[in-house]
Amino acid sequence: MKKKVLGVLGGLGPMSSVYFYEMLTSHTYAECDQQHINILLSSRADIPDRTDFILGVSEENPLPAMKREVARLTDAGAEIIAIPCNTAHYFYSGVAKDAEIPLLNIIEETVAFCKYLGLDKVGVMATEGTILSGAYRSVLTREGIEYVAPSEKWQSAITRIIYGDIKQGNEPDLDLFLAAADSLTALGCERIILGCTELSLLKRKFRLGTRFIDSLELLALASIRECGATPKDFDPELIKYSENEGRSKLCC
Repeated sequence: MKKKVLGVLGGLGPMSSVYFYEMLTSHTYAECDQQHINILLSSRADIPDRTDFILGVSEENPLPAMKREVARLTDAGAEIIAIPCNTAHYFYSGVAKDAEIPLLNIIEETVAFCKYLGLDKVGVMATEGTILSGAYRSVLTREGIEYVAPSEKWQSAITRIIYGDIKQGNEPDLDLFLAAADSLTALGCERIILGCTELSLLKRKFRLGTRFIDSLELLALASIRECGATPKDFDPELIKYSENEGRSKLCC
């Protein structure tokens, strides 16, 4: 396969975008620089907050800025786009409608992996915006997988970890995070999706294990594969999935 240039619409938030770039590099099989994929990076931290708009807290719509940035990446030579932010996928169809190149979808990629695993019931830890939008609920339900969201109490705790700890560069409260996850496991969830890329940083730091499905890892896996490179050093079940499954779902 001819290698494609990946455009990354990042900055949503910045640290998880940095981790995504690191993940793309460390998980690509390469014996020299030239075997890595070519990447154009955009870190537009000034794009309005997605959750605030979805919740009606802000009237600043992120969509126009996202569309402009995808167009800039396209003009710069990107041939496929990845957006390492789950909440931003509330605006996915609006961005994809006017895009001239394909866009990967982090939610579709993550749910496809859940389906591959044969899961019946999955919990989702994410921002209030992602939960309210029903993005994961609709795709999981479509695939016949039961969706479980945290209770109001535990969603408040997750929000505090994302916005009060990780986005502010503070040490995250791991005990609180694990207690929120345990509340979903107690409801019968076989796995828990980290449906916010800030939470992916917790998985890296604390080596949380396979109970958690990291949406950012699924986006990185799809990006590497769709750009014509070979993924490596993911969890064994992710590598097996990549080898056995077909093409990623792309929207033009």
